[in-house]
Amino acid sequence: MDLPIALKLPQPSLPIVIIGAGGIVKDAHLPAYAKAGFKIQGIYDIDIRKAQVLREKFPEIQKVYASFEEMISETKNKQVVYDLAVPANLHSEILEKLPNGANVLLQKPMGENLEEANAILDICNRKKLTGAVNFQLRYAPYCLAAKKMIEEGMIGEVYDMEVKVCVYTPWHLWDFLFSLPRVEVLYHSIHYLDLTRSFLGTPNKVYASTLKHPKMKDLASTRSTIILDYDEYTQARIITNHGHDLGLKHQESYLKIEGTEGAIKIRIGLSLDYPKGMPPKFEYNLSNDGKGWQELPLDGAWFPDAFMGPMAALQMHVIDNKRDIGVSLEDAYETMRLVEAVYQSSDRGGISMETIK
Repeated sequence: MDLPIALKLPQPSLPIVIIGAGGIVKDAHLPAYAKAGFKIQGIYDIDIRKAQVLREKFPEIQKVYASFEEMISETKNKQVVYDLAVPANLHSEILEKLPNGANVLLQKPMGENLEEANAILDICNRKKLTGAVNFQLRYAPYCLAAKKMIEEGMIGEVYDMEVKVCVYTPWHLWDFLFSLPRVEVLYHSIHYLDLTRSFLGTPNKVYASTLKHPKMKDLASTRSTIILDYDEYTQARIITNHGHDLGLKHQESYLKIEGTEGAIKIRIGLSLDYPKGMPPKFEYNLSNDGKGWQELPLDGAWFPDAFMGPMAALQMHVIDNKRDIGVSLEDAYETMRLVEAVYQSSDRGGISMETIK
């Protein structure tokens, strides 16, 4: 099947200034930007050695800034994109220090709760920042292919979506998570909530439970069950368990989309055997062609390919403001509202059996 899904890239692209030199920059941002041909004007991290190590690995980084002030001084009068790859609780502080009218891509989540998301939105509006949030899963090659299939009516009217993740996630790789009151939904399932919104919009009702794991007592919840109801026919479910430490045989990581005329099932390989990961797989079944399940070969995966998407979308909007950012601050705020609904639903709890007489 011929299904072109090439990501649109800005021509020419704007220089990028990266704030933060952690693992996500090394493993995803910089490899993606190199693949897209984006220019990296410079990088800053509070630990200058971390930034220097990245420059040694990625020579396309033109400069390591010795201080935040030096970075701002050399870029404030230039048309650049500031790429904030820092923990969510630092977003507001850094945004206040950026030049008015700047272009900025925020690493997800958009703050650690809805109150912080509101503050971020207010700062960006007051300073007239053009911004986006790095919800990149919707730009993974297999998600772009699924979106195109749906837009072309190939699987009919979508009425069911399901994400299931049953894996072993080495949470110790992210030390900062151990001090946070919210973990799994805010830092992982938020991707699936945003992806579901990109396909189906914001749901009418949310039912959710998110719990801790007995072998991960130092962390907040790492297992979630989320139900999103849209209408009398349409539902999405997100089911995650990050504590399956019994080998790969029964690990699962998939996105399944069912429509009235067919279905799509995607293996999201990144979460399997993390951080090594496994290749993604895209399968589809069209009711009318009689061929059963078929595989669609794709070039690329979530890491690093999807990370080209939000940066490209933001830059194309900066170049031509008639183009939709897609992952705009306003759209990201809707995803943060959905995250808040999940946590509130979980906190309020289910029906106690003691009340049923």
